[in-house]
Amino acid sequence: MTDKITFDLVSPERLVLSTAAEMVTIPGSEGDMGVMAGHMPLITTLRPGIVAVSGAEGGDRRFVVLGGFAEIDAAKLTLLAEEAIPAEEFDTAALDARIAKATDAAAQAQSDAEKAGRLQALDGLQQLRAVL
Repeated sequence: MTDKITFDLVSPERLVLSTAAEMVTIPGSEGDMGVMAGHMPLITTLRPGIVAVSGAEGGDRRFVVLGGFAEIDAAKLTLLAEEAIPAEEFDTAALDARIAKATDAAAQAQSDAEKAGRLQALDGLQQLRAVL
């Protein structure tokens, strides 16, 4: 039997999923990463993207997250997501509206630092749109 990692996906509103899984792929700030039992301890930020839960109780699952944090240790992965929505329920039209709003916000930035932050947020949303 394959070792499983305990996985909790939490949004500000609720506990979205709590399960054991063989592997969870997360959209880390430096790129996608697979997390399995025995992973080294790590805390990372999340960019907008897909969380893929493989070998979970009840089957594989996918969620869209729009940022947040991940805390990983050898036995447990906890994702604290700004928003977490089952992929099959995600509204791409709402994402397109967010992209348009983020584009306007980047254009209206008052400083270079503010513009860089807004462009980074816009890039994350555009990358998410490309994979949906």
